[in-house]
Amino acid sequence: MTDKTDCIIIGGGIGGLFSGAFLAKNGLRVTVLEKNAIIGGGLQCFHRKGKIFETGMHVMGGFQKNGNLHKICKYLGIYDSLQLQHVDAGCIDELYYNKTGEIYRIASGKENFIKCMSEYFPDEANGIRAYVDDIYKLTEEVPLFYLKETSETGHSHSEKFTWPADKLINSRVSDPRLRELLAYLNPLYGGVEGHTPAYVHALINVLYINGATRFIGGSQQLADSLKNVIEDTGGKVLSNRNVVKIDVADKMITAVHTSDGTVFKADNYISAIHPVELLKIMPAGSFQRMFVKRLNEIPNSYSAFSLYIDLKPGTFPYIDHTCYYMEDYGWMWNQGDHGLPAWPKCFMYMTPPDPDQGEFANRLLVHCIMSFEQVWKWKDTTLGHRGEEYEKWKKETSGKILDKLQSLFPDIRGKIANIYSSSPLTIRDYYNTKEGAIFGYRKDCENMIFSQLPVYTKVRNLFLTGQNINLHGMCGVPLTAIYTAEAILGADTVVKGINDANKDN
Repeated sequence: MTDKTDCIIIGGGIGGLFSGAFLAKNGLRVTVLEKNAIIGGGLQCFHRKGKIFETGMHVMGGFQKNGNLHKICKYLGIYDSLQLQHVDAGCIDELYYNKTGEIYRIASGKENFIKCMSEYFPDEANGIRAYVDDIYKLTEEVPLFYLKETSETGHSHSEKFTWPADKLINSRVSDPRLRELLAYLNPLYGGVEGHTPAYVHALINVLYINGATRFIGGSQQLADSLKNVIEDTGGKVLSNRNVVKIDVADKMITAVHTSDGTVFKADNYISAIHPVELLKIMPAGSFQRMFVKRLNEIPNSYSAFSLYIDLKPGTFPYIDHTCYYMEDYGWMWNQGDHGLPAWPKCFMYMTPPDPDQGEFANRLLVHCIMSFEQVWKWKDTTLGHRGEEYEKWKKETSGKILDKLQSLFPDIRGKIANIYSSSPLTIRDYYNTKEGAIFGYRKDCENMIFSQLPVYTKVRNLFLTGQNINLHGMCGVPLTAIYTAEAILGADTVVKGINDANKDN
């Protein structure tokens, strides 16, 4: 048994680390328990043959000066330690439609974005401006997006706030190509036609329109920096500590047990793992039956298949923005459908920057949306024990992606030194998330209450955080972590601290 601490956090992903860093910054002693050997969740990287590969977090919004993540990292004292590359505002993303050969280069900055899109679709210029005004107005209905204190809030949501995202787009523009183009960031938030709320679409799109940023040398540095914040105040971030049992008495957690037999105790506990995984280690009866039923029935977002390509030196040009390949129009909203003909119809690819980045790239990352149904037959297998049939399927699937990539780069196969891949099963087992859902629970405007979870629970000293609770991604998860930390520290404690730390900026 370890010494009692102020707060134990189950899960050392983005949500757990930010929650722990906020608590540590305010004087609490925190212990983070991570089941994997590497902390960070979507921030974690792996090394192969001397090269580093990011697993999830490749491009972020909010790190531009006065952006919410810029301010948060300044508050935590870690911003200057991060190696960041702000993507050129002239082209933060590039979309290529294979069937027509059309290329769209997306500019950042509100006015630049409007100008850019209006040049591609001059007849829709008025609608484009109206759409952009709409999404910026919707972000103002989420005060925490702008790090506003509770006293500055109080308004109700507009009708458009919970419209489906596609309805919001369609209400302003009529060209079917433009309608699809305005939804091109779907893979970053799990966009589903008729279900994804307009405010989710607005928050992610405004975040990136305001500017995109990438890590130089991998995203693991952010996880390590957050770990330092926690440990500098006497806390601990422990890897290879899988929580397998939680003790509850009188609606209060009394201890957690890890697989190595260690018992940890604290005054408060935060779960930063998928709620369904939390249920597996909680005693029966800890939550009401209807709540348990709800956690099990909320639909999850789709998963992904990824290629991590080790490039031969001096063979592939470095690209300083994210690229999207689209087979044709008509697939933007259903990339996660099972059984798509001639999969993949779409994918995103990028060459991450290295320190002293030169003309050529060292790595190429390719990510394709994939439903969990495609790996259903191996759902009961574990890492390293999935069998020859699975390995054959992975190789064939990788080949399908390379075939499509070859239409862009005809000699791509000759430029590859080594290639690695991950499937929805890899994501499920490493991220500890149901069905390998890359964005956790799917937010659904058809049933907003059903798909939204509070940070508080009926177990009085247990709080929730992470992408399943409020918003996902590199912006949403830290903002949710503020809610979680303030549930323990008191309203506006963290937000006020962030704003005070940035007064001179």
